[in-house]
Amino acid sequence: MSEPSSIGRRRRQGGAFLDRLAGGLVRVIDHALDADDLARRDGLLQRLDPRVKLAGLLGLIVVAVFVKSLAVLAGLFLVSVALALPSHVTLSRLVKQIWLKVLAFAILIALPAVFLVPGTVIARLPVLLWPVTLQGVRSASFLIGRAETAATYALLLILCTPWPHVLKALRIFRAPIVLVVILGMTYRYIFVLLESASRMFESRRSRMVGPLSPRDRRRVATATAGVLLDKALRLSTDVQLAMFARGYRGEVRLIDDFRTTPIDWLALAGFAAIASAALWLQA
Repeated sequence: MSEPSSIGRRRRQGGAFLDRLAGGLVRVIDHALDADDLARRDGLLQRLDPRVKLAGLLGLIVVAVFVKSLAVLAGLFLVSVALALPSHVTLSRLVKQIWLKVLAFAILIALPAVFLVPGTVIARLPVLLWPVTLQGVRSASFLIGRAETAATYALLLILCTPWPHVLKALRIFRAPIVLVVILGMTYRYIFVLLESASRMFESRRSRMVGPLSPRDRRRVATATAGVLLDKALRLSTDVQLAMFARGYRGEVRLIDDFRTTPIDWLALAGFAAIASAALWLQA
């Protein structure tokens, strides 16, 4: 009785391994498609000219990094939430996609400052008796607040703007053409490779008639990575030749033209007013 149970368990483990790999690739593709759908909805930020969004949100990110008042920083964070909700970006999405991850990373970096920054001791860590200083808590709060606020504005820019429009707006602001092309090609063809990997794992799973040992699982993953690397190299060469054959000379061009409306100018003035108010209030 033990032998069949062991074999059945191994089969389930082998199938679960491929299921997890294939499922992870599918989730990545679905997430990208969902983000692209969100960028094309009729929301507050979606209606704005990409150039206005890029200038306004990046300006608020810079202000959030340099403000020296926690109250002003909290206000900028609330502004980001106020921009997200009418743009169909829900609080649950912000929490799952950015806030929890940035918080965990920022805490790891900011935690030592609570004990290492000299200043007024407000408490001591139990057992170790390490001093917790007011200045250390303030420094950690600034780091966490700036990271959360800047990440939220950056996420709003990406979620509410189609990626090609972001790249074109970067070129308008004189971003290096090499950087823009690399970002555009990477974003576009990474999904081609993800789809290829998903099909490879699906094909492998449909042909699997026995269990996969840990060694076989590693071999499948390694072989898939090698095949994808070879495909990526071949694809890059083919795409380069195709682009040059169609007249590509290094500039990013889109069919869509940007048109600035009075609402865009009003939004740009609003971004400037928020940034100016933040700088003035912290003075």
